[in-house]
Amino acid sequence: MTDLPWHRLSPKMLAVHPVQEAIRFLPVLIGVLFIGRHGQGHIWSLIGLGLAIAGGLLRWFTTTYQITPTHVRVKRGLLRRRELSVPRDRVRSVDLTAHPMQRVLGLSRVVIGTGRSDRSDEGVTLDALASVEAARLREELLRRTEHVVTEEKPAQTELLRLAPAWVRYGPFTLSGIATIGVVVGSLANLFNETHLDPDEFGLLNSVIGQLSAAPLALAVLEVTLVAAVLVAVLSVIAYILAFWNFRLVRTEGTLHVTRGLLTTRSTTIELRRLRGVEISEPLLLRAVGGARCMAITTGLRAGRGAEHGGSVLLPPAPLSEAKRVAGQVTGSATPAGQELIRHGRTAHRRRYTRACAFAAIVTGALLLLWWLANWPAWTWQTSLVLFPVGALLAEDRFRNLGHALTERRLVFRHGSLLRRRYVLSCDGVIGWVVHRSFFQRRAGLVSLTATTAAGRQHYTNADLPQAEAVALADAAVPGLLTPFLIRRE
Repeated sequence: MTDLPWHRLSPKMLAVHPVQEAIRFLPVLIGVLFIGRHGQGHIWSLIGLGLAIAGGLLRWFTTTYQITPTHVRVKRGLLRRRELSVPRDRVRSVDLTAHPMQRVLGLSRVVIGTGRSDRSDEGVTLDALASVEAARLREELLRRTEHVVTEEKPAQTELLRLAPAWVRYGPFTLSGIATIGVVVGSLANLFNETHLDPDEFGLLNSVIGQLSAAPLALAVLEVTLVAAVLVAVLSVIAYILAFWNFRLVRTEGTLHVTRGLLTTRSTTIELRRLRGVEISEPLLLRAVGGARCMAITTGLRAGRGAEHGGSVLLPPAPLSEAKRVAGQVTGSATPAGQELIRHGRTAHRRRYTRACAFAAIVTGALLLLWWLANWPAWTWQTSLVLFPVGALLAEDRFRNLGHALTERRLVFRHGSLLRRRYVLSCDGVIGWVVHRSFFQRRAGLVSLTATTAAGRQHYTNADLPQAEAVALADAAVPGLLTPFLIRRE
């Protein structure tokens, strides 16, 4: 075992990492150059660039890896030497990504996931290998000993290919807001490092002057329209960059997802680790009949980082497509479109009570500040709109609340601003949590949470009648909840 060779990353990375490091330090380098333009600033800029390039080159010289029948081992570092060893039976996923420079040089970044689904641990990373070697390594690591090794490629069934018309859902994802935040942050950092004065830019001064001269209502309207158009355009661009060429393929025992325009990503999901699917409908996307579909599986990131973590099965697309994909992935179309059981009048009343209580507290606080601290009267008068808005949200939240149990699959749905439907395999449920707040106890309701090792690891359905929650849990996983029940004579 010890005689197996240690491999290096592709030497082509020597042409990639120095450029990456230089781009990463570009604002700092520009700042040093501008700060020292009357002295030796250019020398410090060159020194900083040299250090950045040296750091990129150092990765290749100090990183080696070894693949044994039982472990994946990686050594890296110069002053602080680290060796990481991961058992191969802990490998849950192998993702391949390639940004434009890597694609030109035929390289791929390999991320070996070990079952952790949080952001703090991406797994074992090899950046970068030749694309052919990376694909071979993925097949080797995901191949199980019980499978028969053949030279033939497994049969593939294409479940989904991105339709160009789906780009119309891009503006309703609001991903452009994050892009604007990144751009504004980068410009602010650049101005700070270079000590540039925004007043020196004539175009910016003219825009500010025009807004200052306009009436307040008109200025707000102009800024809102420009921001909406900018967010929509950037959201479409982000959609195209992230999901162009999206393709979902089923092979024997796996789902294979490829996507990306400039930076490509390839993710493999083992069906035996799949515990269900999630259909997500943010309010704006739901308004135009769109939805996303995510995999509930072990080893892939859940939550806000799901799309970057590889669990996306369908980008924003028609809701009918999301239900179709969910049905094909889980093997049954029934749970994705199943009519759900409502939670009754008490749950309905609780949503209205909470919405009205929030509106009353905010309005009361502003009214008190107007009376005692001479705040403008329009503040509490404007807050009155919270009552009708809250009522609409309460009604929508109740209509979206429901559950079902069909074909050994548990279906939960909840949310308004972000409506989610979880289709969870009963075989993946490893525990139950029955929670009751003070007000729920008075109303005779409970929140039932199914725990699992996959995805978010806990899926909650709120405000069920207590007897109905217990019956649902026992029907889904018979006997699991029995030891915790009190038998009444």
